[in-house]
Amino acid sequence: MFTQFFGNYLLRRQLVTPQQLSEALTIQKNTRLRLGVLAINAGLLTAEQVEKAHIEQQRTDKRIGDVMVEMNFLTREQVEELFKTQPAGHLLLGQALVDKGYMTNAGFESAINSYKAENSISDSDISNADEALAMKLISNFYKFDADIRSDYIRSYISMLFKNLIRFIGYDFAPLESVNSENIIRNVVMQDISGGMNMSTMIYGDDSVMVELASRFSGEALDDYDEYTQACVSEFLNLHNGLFAVNISNDKGVELQLEPQCCYETFDMVGLSRACVIPVNYSFGTVNFVIQL
Repeated sequence: MFTQFFGNYLLRRQLVTPQQLSEALTIQKNTRLRLGVLAINAGLLTAEQVEKAHIEQQRTDKRIGDVMVEMNFLTREQVEELFKTQPAGHLLLGQALVDKGYMTNAGFESAINSYKAENSISDSDISNADEALAMKLISNFYKFDADIRSDYIRSYISMLFKNLIRFIGYDFAPLESVNSENIIRNVVMQDISGGMNMSTMIYGDDSVMVELASRFSGEALDDYDEYTQACVSEFLNLHNGLFAVNISNDKGVELQLEPQCCYETFDMVGLSRACVIPVNYSFGTVNFVIQL
């Protein structure tokens, strides 16, 4: 989830374009993490030192790790330890952006350090990648009122992003919450009742909903029809079911899921205090609505 919020930070600071970010998020799974980015992220080298090492490598035709050791930038032990590092998503994203020429090593160094400082996030926070980090990222990004309603919304969003990564794909960036238009199209809706009442929705353009359904079902779908709606409905039902279990375990609140409904158009006027969470995927923007 850190990768997705870091991607949004790059967008907000206009360090990359939406197209560049989408491309990098798409190709990052096939990106090879290089020693320079690892060393910059670990705080062992500056971008300037990495660039000097790359210039020397081109002159001597040696492995970059050997060059950095010979230049006394790193010890052999540090090189070996860096190569053991698990490829975190935000580092793969940064490497993909650097490989494509959309960012320099210096730009990545500045951006990742600024983002960590702005959100008071340490490397150990990212390594643990636990619920505390997820809630911190969500709380810093979405400025909800400090009440029980907001706690449920933050929990819902945290679970949503995890399920998007798990079932749809990680090539997205969350956008700031917005006020929805009165009339929205292609709506899949499910109410949650019991210890609290909540309405949840997914909506988007035809092509966006088709791709969302295609990714979830693992099938190549072409049209926004009843089967596509059923696939999106099943994703919403699956996510809401996992959310209900999580709330029951964590807060002791029992919830029931009502049957899903699909609407070609839906008037949002009747839903007060609805929170709309847009998620920008490489194929377009999917909108999620939470109303308590």
